[in-house]
Amino acid sequence: MDSWDSYGREGGLYRRLRDACAADWAAYTWHPFVQRLSNGTLRLSGFRHYLVQDYLFLIHFARAKALAVVKGESLEAMRGKAAAVLAILDETKLHLKYCAEWGLDEPAVIATPETMETVSYTRWVMDRGMHGDILDLEVALAPCTVGYGEVALRVMADPARTPAYQNWTDTYASADYQAMARAAAARLDALGDSHGGEARFATLARDFGMAARLEARSWQQGHEVA
Repeated sequence: MDSWDSYGREGGLYRRLRDACAADWAAYTWHPFVQRLSNGTLRLSGFRHYLVQDYLFLIHFARAKALAVVKGESLEAMRGKAAAVLAILDETKLHLKYCAEWGLDEPAVIATPETMETVSYTRWVMDRGMHGDILDLEVALAPCTVGYGEVALRVMADPARTPAYQNWTDTYASADYQAMARAAAARLDALGDSHGGEARFATLARDFGMAARLEARSWQQGHEVA
């Protein structure tokens, strides 16, 4: 079994969603952008474009996590999500420093408008959270959190991998990030048990697949940059 196949438990909601959306999931986690990032052929301009939009995405990701505090099913869950909000806000500062390492000026990054891909993805996540419950929101968020963990492991396992973008891969292949990805998959399993995941599976799978496709579109914009 590949290491990324161990996220979640056998028969749990996360693995069932991933299996139900296998084609969309594969198109996301081994997108041509990821393959070129792995083998070093990704253009620097494309990587820089991705980094800027990822910074803008993080801002909305923090808002979605804040909504998860409101939607949280318990005080313990609310505390966990509140801590996650603070962690993401701190990450935005680190992300700007990382952008600077790749020649991106902080004021220019902040002033860059969101692309349509970034707008559509982030507002869709918020819409699912606003109109659904905590399970709907967590399903919309999981392809980002868990998916990046899988992407990093796929890159690490790629025989064509080069060190060109290794520092990016190292971030998501790290023990800390992998632990967070596994915790997110386990949380989906638990919420599936407590919030009627079986009865709602068709709708949840639809949303999981949509999130995977939106992630793939985020990669695509960097893939297409000249």
